[in-house]
Amino acid sequence: MRAPRFNNATSFHSELKERIKNYFTEKNVKQTGNSSLYFKAILFVIAFIAVYIHLVFFTPFWAIGVLEAILLGGLASAIGFNVMHDGAHGSFSRKSWVNDLAGSSINFLGANVFMWKTKHNVAHHSFTNVAEHDDDMNARPLLRLNHSQKRYLIHRYQHHYFLLVYSILYLYWVFVTDYKKYITKKVGSVPIQKMGWKDHTSFWMFKLVHLILFVALPIYMVGFMPWLVGFLVFGVSTGIFLSVVFQLAHSLEETAFPLPDEKNKLENDWAIHQLKTTANFATDNKVLSWLVGGLNFQVEHHLFPNISHVHYPEISKIIKETCREYGVPYLEHSKMRLAFASHVNHLRELGNSY
Repeated sequence: MRAPRFNNATSFHSELKERIKNYFTEKNVKQTGNSSLYFKAILFVIAFIAVYIHLVFFTPFWAIGVLEAILLGGLASAIGFNVMHDGAHGSFSRKSWVNDLAGSSINFLGANVFMWKTKHNVAHHSFTNVAEHDDDMNARPLLRLNHSQKRYLIHRYQHHYFLLVYSILYLYWVFVTDYKKYITKKVGSVPIQKMGWKDHTSFWMFKLVHLILFVALPIYMVGFMPWLVGFLVFGVSTGIFLSVVFQLAHSLEETAFPLPDEKNKLENDWAIHQLKTTANFATDNKVLSWLVGGLNFQVEHHLFPNISHVHYPEISKIIKETCREYGVPYLEHSKMRLAFASHVNHLRELGNSY
């Protein structure tokens, strides 16, 4: 399946890039992360290691253990949002080796950064919400996320059970889809880059490390059933945290799901496409923004993925103003609960229409 083409870039996109460039020049700041990001990254990593050690080596009372497993899932998600995400986009640091190190944090959590870069940086960012090209839109057959996907009877109830699907996505990602991508050499319809021997070695080595740290060692220390309960609670929590944050940015009543025409061409240029398929939520909530690595500023991230999330609150002002001037949509929900309600309504509508 050939990748669709966008329309030619508009004056809006060139003007927006120029204004953002001028902002960083005038402020004399780098587009990458800063000391506040590095402090947060160290804090989350140390907290994750501490909770892991307490769970595995000190075996707390089961109720406390369950709570700590949920906390561990939250910390894993926070590392993904704040450390891995910026690192894999090359925006965590000015030093490439630091970005590689930050990006590789996902390897210790069971996934693979090489596969993720194709799925996210290439497929998702290039063709946001385009069916068969954006693999983030594929939760079939359990969920129908856009009108071009086949509707099954079960989808009538998807707005009731969607969190159950999200709960298994992290575990499915780690234990199934990474291997599927490795074998088929594809992410959906998008071919992955050719893997060198280092990439192959890294893939299998980190998968083994993950199995030792999260399966073998905990079973040895606490026994099979305590491990199974704790690991499932951890995996379910991580899946829900990750899925909800990303879905509230794209799978909404307000966002578009464009399809290419008979000439395999999309209606808009790339920048306007991103603005029509992406939405922000709760950007005034500083605690939420801190925890999710600025991914509630999803519009800013999609337009400028190589800029660290620590700059999103400021550049959002420039993007909003430019959108107003050019009459381009800027989608956002003031509260997270409003975005969540929009997502539920979107699932309900797709489950009841053809």
